[in-house]
Order: sequence, then C-alpha cells, then structure tokens
Amino acid sequence: MNEEASRSATFATTHWSVVIRAGELDHEAAKTALTHLCQRYWYPLYYFVRRKGLGAEEAQDLTQAFFADFLARNQVSHADPARGRFRSFVVASLENFLHNEWRRRTALKRGGGVLPLSLDAERAEARFAAEPLDTESPDIACARQWARTLLQQTGETLEAEWRRDGRLELFQALQQHLWGDSDSVPYADLCRRHDLTPVNLRVTFHRLRQRYRELLRQAVAETVAEPDEIDDELRFLMQVVSR
Repeated sequence: MNEEASRSATFATTHWSVVIRAGELDHEAAKTALTHLCQRYWYPLYYFVRRKGLGAEEAQDLTQAFFADFLARNQVSHADPARGRFRSFVVASLENFLHNEWRRRTALKRGGGVLPLSLDAERAEARFAAEPLDTESPDIACARQWARTLLQQTGETLEAEWRRDGRLELFQALQQHLWGDSDSVPYADLCRRHDLTPVNLRVTFHRLRQRYRELLRQAVAETVAEPDEIDDELRFLMQVVSR
C-alpha cells in the first residue's frame, strides 16, 4: 500500500469523518464517534462559555445543557462538508445554542436531568481559575484552549506508550525538549543518567519527536472531514497556541 492509500485507509476510520458522512445520530458508529469527540473537547467549550462572562455554575449548566441538546437532536445533519472541521461546527452550534438560551432564559438545568457526558465540572473550574489572563476574543481564546487540549492529550497518549514500554523516566526527561532545538538537549547528562550512547539517545529522541508528530496528526484527523484539511488545521492551531 502506498503512502497516500495508507493515509486514506487510516483516515476513513477517523471520528468526525464517520459522523459527517453518516449525517444522522441513529447511525451507531456516528453516535459513538460524536460522543467521543464531545468528551475529548468539552473543556474548550466550557472555557468559551466562561469567557462570555458567565459564572461557574451557570456555565456548567449551559455547557451540559448544550451537550444534551447537541447529542439528542440530529444537529450533525446541518454540518457543511465544505467546512468540515469539528471545531468550527461545534463552536458555531454552541454560539447558536447560547443565543437561543439567553433569549428564552429557560430554567433548563444540566440537560434536564440527562447526563450525556461525564463532565468533571469542579476540575474544569479549577483549571479555568489557573489560566493566565486572556484578553483576546472568546472565539480565539476557545481555539487556543482547543489546541492546548489537543497537545495535552497527544502528550498523554505518547506518555502511556512509553510507560507500557517501561521507559517513563526517559520520556519525562526528553518530553520537555519536544518543542525545542534538538541541539539544546543535554545529551551528555542524559546518557550518563540512562546508560545510553550519544548515538542511541539521538535516535531515540528523533523517534520520540516523529511519533509525537504522528499522534498529533492522527488527533487532528479525528476533527476534520477530509485528509487534505489536516495540514491547514494543524497550522491554524499551532498559530493560535503560540500567540
């Protein structure tokens, strides 16, 4: 199988492509995939609601109510394949939900008693309180949180792989250099601490960065509708997270 065919085969099983192509929540694969995506990326949406000026309790209620509505109704049928990023679609859906909710000011509480997702609201609020002051618009701030969530989850996946291989200590030593210049890695010190040759350590670090990039692309692929959107989405997320 050539590289392009391999990418397409991998992409065909990614989550947002399953959802958007099925286009209906009674399709079991689409429903499972959409629930998974919501579980992974709910914090940036909670952050978005908090940045709109709402208090913690109301933001928790509204975020939970949004997911109850989003998962219960066939919202995916309105997704535009021409703008198939999950990030764009779900944020636009949340904006519309908040607009309608603020207009109605109903007493809907946490999805009307329905809990479609397990949301750690207390941890989310602690995380929000620890965030540095962000003076940009809620949209840009949300995109930054989306990117940070994606990077964090990619790092956690990679860490789990190294833990399974019994190399957690070496991973933790190398992880802090993932985004830096490889020439700045203290190879001599690490070689002594981990009983590795310089060549072996350089190869190990190269493979670590390569695997990280691979996992990051896979994570982004889960949130776009077509393979040719991956690079554009990666560039955008890297831009907002580096501001």
